Amino acid sequence: MKTFLKTTLTSTALVPLAFAAWAEEITIAIGHQSMCTDTYTAGIVVKELGLLEKYLPTDGEYADAEWNITWSDYSSGGPITNQMLANKLNIGVMGDYPLIVNGAKFQETDSLRSIYVAGTGYNLKGSGNAIVVPVESDIYSIDQLRGKSVSTPVGSAAWGMLLKAMQDNDMPAGEYVLKNQSPAVGAANIAAGKIDAHSDFCPWSEIMEFRGTGRKIYDGSETGVPYLHGVVVREDFAKEYPEVIEAFLKAVIEAGDWIREDPMRAVTEMEGWTGVEKEVLYLYFSEGGHLTLEPTIKQAWVDALKFNHGVLVKEKAIPPLDFDAWITEDYIKAAYADMGLDYEADKAVVVDPAEANMGLPMEIWHARDGVSTYPTMPDFLTAVAAMNGTGAKLNATYVYDIETGLKLFGKTAFWVKAGDEYATFLRKGEAEAYAAANSGAVITFDEAIADFVTEG
Repeated sequence: MKTFLKTTLTSTALVPLAFAAWAEEITIAIGHQSMCTDTYTAGIVVKELGLLEKYLPTDGEYADAEWNITWSDYSSGGPITNQMLANKLNIGVMGDYPLIVNGAKFQETDSLRSIYVAGTGYNLKGSGNAIVVPVESDIYSIDQLRGKSVSTPVGSAAWGMLLKAMQDNDMPAGEYVLKNQSPAVGAANIAAGKIDAHSDFCPWSEIMEFRGTGRKIYDGSETGVPYLHGVVVREDFAKEYPEVIEAFLKAVIEAGDWIREDPMRAVTEMEGWTGVEKEVLYLYFSEGGHLTLEPTIKQAWVDALKFNHGVLVKEKAIPPLDFDAWITEDYIKAAYADMGLDYEADKAVVVDPAEANMGLPMEIWHARDGVSTYPTMPDFLTAVAAMNGTGAKLNATYVYDIETGLKLFGKTAFWVKAGDEYATFLRKGEAEAYAAANSGAVITFDEAIADFVTEG
């Protein structure tokens, strides 16, 4: 079965047959998610910067090729797999659980196969997915969801995380009501208080936090499993056009470089492309942000995907998957080699936010002056207090969870004051435990700022 549109064009009406011009039109159909940050380096950035066009081959058998590149935007990974199975997409970009569903569904057929060819980004701690409740909810922990209604985009990475979280907390399916809701619908229902909780993938939880409609009660880092996204392609297309896959992966590598080169520029442009607030995107793509953009396939990722497959097997929600047949590094290694890069060196590096973010400065995004950094908490709180005193508009503030190293919005972190020291936490329980152990108290962000307000 062909997985591409291949058309021969001729102009025999204008010139003798012996001099007819022949050209092959090759359609490259890509499914991506403009509302999922971890797919951006293989999706919206490549699309908007024209990076695939930059790397497509133009010589040899491709000397006369005419490229027809189509981009289809989806709200989650599941529909991308359906379109790939239907031969309407050649390449898909999706999260960990959708990736393994993709591979398993293809292998379930008699002849169709997909292959996992590269990553896009990851968070070693598993952050990216989260469970959110309405901001005024009295629910603060996952065990309080027993008997409650919880929505998620079924088939997504957040769906898989939710199943794992419920398994870990001895809460089988019958003890909560699971509803299938798209990210946008789930976020709207959280804002309206129409659902008890919503599980979603990056950056929806932070969108709700930033807009003041939702509050995290469970972060994907609590699963203890890395969170990652990647690229799957139809095997028949890859075998027919290996140079196209290599070109696509070169574009992925450059997209990551472009973001790292100037995160402020990148998030500002990406806001225009996606509608996601730049302050939310900064939480993911800045130094110390949630995502490490890197496309190698590490053994830890293979282990995580195998573990995730086991989670779905337990839920009887997935067929078997032969990982050895599904995963191939050939294409990403070829892309690295062509670009003069060291694949094995990148593959050996795993970024742990708890270590990498240690000692990073707090940040304030001033509406007029941009982002400024502060090495200590007193410096940071003094600056916030001073800016508030002048009536300045602050787009966002950023601090770090001292347990995991994850970057947080200052306004949504749980704050602890112990003596003259201040600490910030992702989760309320850990903040309370730290306060109890250090003769401190859990306080609000505003209370912390108030300690540094000067008179006059």
